[in-house]
Amino acid sequence: MLRVCPDHLHNIMSSRDPLVYILVLNWNGWEDTIACLESVLSTDYSNYRIIVCDNGSSDQSLHFIKTWADSGVAASQSEKGAIPFQLGLEITKPVNYVEYSREVAEQGGKREDCSARLVLIRNGSNLGFAGGNNVGLRYALSRGDFGYVWILNNDTVVKRDALVHLVRRMQGGQDLGICGSTVLYYHDPAKVQAYGGATFNKATGTTQLIGHLSDANAAVDAGLVEDKLDCVLGASMLVSDSFLSKIGLISEDYFLYYEEIDWALRAKIFYRLAYAAGSVVYHKEGGSVGSGSWSNNQSRTLSFYNSRNRLKVMRKFYPNALPMVYLSLVCSILGRIYRGQWRNALIIFLNLTGMEKLNKKIAGI
Repeated sequence: MLRVCPDHLHNIMSSRDPLVYILVLNWNGWEDTIACLESVLSTDYSNYRIIVCDNGSSDQSLHFIKTWADSGVAASQSEKGAIPFQLGLEITKPVNYVEYSREVAEQGGKREDCSARLVLIRNGSNLGFAGGNNVGLRYALSRGDFGYVWILNNDTVVKRDALVHLVRRMQGGQDLGICGSTVLYYHDPAKVQAYGGATFNKATGTTQLIGHLSDANAAVDAGLVEDKLDCVLGASMLVSDSFLSKIGLISEDYFLYYEEIDWALRAKIFYRLAYAAGSVVYHKEGGSVGSGSWSNNQSRTLSFYNSRNRLKVMRKFYPNALPMVYLSLVCSILGRIYRGQWRNALIIFLNLTGMEKLNKKIAGI
């Protein structure tokens, strides 16, 4: 049942800005999440609500997030100087919030929660990237009062006009389903992580970030980027209500990595992918599995999910290309052996042979 708040109907009708749900997934990362929320709450966009889905964190994340919302204590940002705009701008505190279990949230919550700027959802366990975000998407779909959902990594901070640029680009065509941002490295903001997203090699199942390591101040041809774009980077994805209704939720077959590719491939018959060059997002990268720090456990997690899900997506969409994928993964195994990463090599080999149960034990998952 749709739960449309009269106040929101008034806002939507009286404003040219459609309601945007800003969806942030948290897992044992409350400090990053609070920094992200502070930047989001400084947005120039006029009509939004924030959903934080917590994937069963064991670090008291929701307690700290609620303490921050209640008390107005700012996030600790020792690296503010790296970012060329002020974080923690003057925002209204306390931040009004409601809190739901997964079951209640997926039914749209309560009618009276419309006044809450922040919706906190207890997912109950680690559902992965897709499963965790899908809880928030089901909340939005059950309410039926939005124009877009902005899926935003918790280890990002955003420029004040980032959402404005995303929405304006999406309003440029009814056939636009997902829009990406200019994603810069948080710790090296002069460098580009990606213009919007990546290209996808349909022969090998590999991706290549568009504009990776380019100068952040260089001119970019947004039209050319859109022509190349095969998938939008999951750190910042704006999706439309019509896209969600027609294409459906993020596939939960992957848990981590390749979900964005699956979503884009399912949608390509009906929708184009868009890129809003003026929407700037700073990404700390690797917060969910720590790929930025590359510990042994995190490296094995990356090897497991990256190789397993590469095979999954190719079996689903391009099965005729599997021999080339197998050859490519064999080359990856040889590369790991050459670098002395024996366990990583074994993990990729076991994914090739389909021994997933044993592989999870070896990977420590």
